[in-house]
Amino acid sequence: MANKLELTWYGKDKQIKIEPRLLIEDTALSNCASDPDTENMLIHGDNLLALKALESKYTGKVKCIYIDPPYNTGAAFDHYDDNLEHSTWLGLMYMRLQILKKLLADDGVFCCQIDDSEGAYLKVLLDEIFGRSNYLNTFYVQVRYPNKTLAEDSDYQKVIEQCHVYAKQRPLAKLNRPQVEYDISKFKWRVVEDAVGEVVTLGNKRVEIFKPGQYHIEEIEPCLEGLKETWATGSLARVKASAGEFFELYLVDRKDIDGLGCLYKVEGIGEDGLGYRYISGPKKATANKGKFYSGIPMKRLEELKTGKSYRYLPVSNFCDYAGSFGNCRLEGGVDFNGGKKPEALLEMLLRYYSNPGDLVLDSFLGSGTTAAVAHKMGRKYIGIEMGEHAYSHCKTRLDRIIAGSDGSGVTKSLSWQGGGGYRFYELAPSLMNQDAFGEYVINKEYDADMLAAAIALHEGFTYQPDSELFWKQSIGNENSYLFVTTRHMNSAFLDSIKDTMEEDEYLILVCRSFDAGLDKAYPNITIKKIPQMLLSRCEFGKTDYNLNIVRPPVIDAEEEEWDE
Repeated sequence: MANKLELTWYGKDKQIKIEPRLLIEDTALSNCASDPDTENMLIHGDNLLALKALESKYTGKVKCIYIDPPYNTGAAFDHYDDNLEHSTWLGLMYMRLQILKKLLADDGVFCCQIDDSEGAYLKVLLDEIFGRSNYLNTFYVQVRYPNKTLAEDSDYQKVIEQCHVYAKQRPLAKLNRPQVEYDISKFKWRVVEDAVGEVVTLGNKRVEIFKPGQYHIEEIEPCLEGLKETWATGSLARVKASAGEFFELYLVDRKDIDGLGCLYKVEGIGEDGLGYRYISGPKKATANKGKFYSGIPMKRLEELKTGKSYRYLPVSNFCDYAGSFGNCRLEGGVDFNGGKKPEALLEMLLRYYSNPGDLVLDSFLGSGTTAAVAHKMGRKYIGIEMGEHAYSHCKTRLDRIIAGSDGSGVTKSLSWQGGGGYRFYELAPSLMNQDAFGEYVINKEYDADMLAAAIALHEGFTYQPDSELFWKQSIGNENSYLFVTTRHMNSAFLDSIKDTMEEDEYLILVCRSFDAGLDKAYPNITIKKIPQMLLSRCEFGKTDYNLNIVRPPVIDAEEEEWDE
């Protein structure tokens, strides 16, 4: 019996071994003249293969991931294929989500936008992968105005999408909460004791009771010494050890004993350093409400005395972006009919869950919105898109942003002027393909350097040729190295390598063939043969694991009226 709650579907247990591919920069398409050291990446290719290619270098490095995956709605679009059966959709998403979690930093946050076609299934799937305890929030995003559609062929109108948010490790994830300057305008009251009151003990606290005529309350200009007036009712009455709770427990019925309009000075309550709290009793026989008067909390007061103090606001889980969705079709200078997300939405998410310099990733880049906003906000980014619009939309859009000629989206609010850069990558072809006899052989498109780099990726090494010792071609951990050659290995060649090795160094040597018994010659040298060493590791020759890309139904301009 399973010891956890999980979602199951046909084919879930089928393991697909994904080939780790090289990423090859197309320097003709890269745009880094004004930022030669840019780490931004735009990748064209199947996103599952691309994520696998990123895994070795970027595991644990990404601060914020946003994806807007296929909605599986059954509606077809110009740029995408559609109509995946539920189990296929879940299976392909499952593989991608597993790698995306690996790429997240320990303090990273994952955001996934979806509608109700697969939203409930996706939520359970994310609970399984990230852990339910790491669930942070679901933003309910209004994407169109209700009662604006003119179409009559649907019984229901979808106006809301969801964006599920998860942390890699919740205790480490930080939300950049909105903040406002602490307002002292309500601290405008002063209590003046005109006479000595009667002292009693209530709730183990010393209470001085002032009758009408023994005190007065005056309004003053707001200041650091002023008091704030608050009704001692509602939720405040349920806060433990608070003035509201004290009023409910001990003062609300004192009007029959002390009379109406009394003021109670209760010692030992409050965080303002005064050591007491003034609480007024009911002023009418039928009343059961009172007020309390509090000073600025000590921590706030110290901050205000030395400068400014800020108050953090909670983040609402409802976001109205109907207007932005209605007007984003041409954002970035690229027309994307259906499913395009407005820059304002991405700006909100990246503002909450990342900071300048952090790495952002979107593996369903679409028209390039995430990369566009990340660029304008000073984040590093990796964007992956398999369609031709990686060139026609994503690249075009980023080029306009770098040139400073894009005035749409959040350009104005962020005061973006242009600059920066990115590098454009293609997925390398499969390392091996089948010959005329059905046997797997090394792909002829791979030269010696590509072959060495690809096998290093398979073996978990970093391709980094040493300038002095040729066999230190790729480096691993703890003085371990990898050397790949297409030649036959004999004892003389192996001995020449061994003579230059230190005692604590370890080498994996990969070749096409070697003399009998040579693989046992030295304990710190392991010899492997290609392609045999790779055949059982992954699927070779697979060009795509097609999930791309399904979006919500397109609303034509004639079918829906948008506010300008």
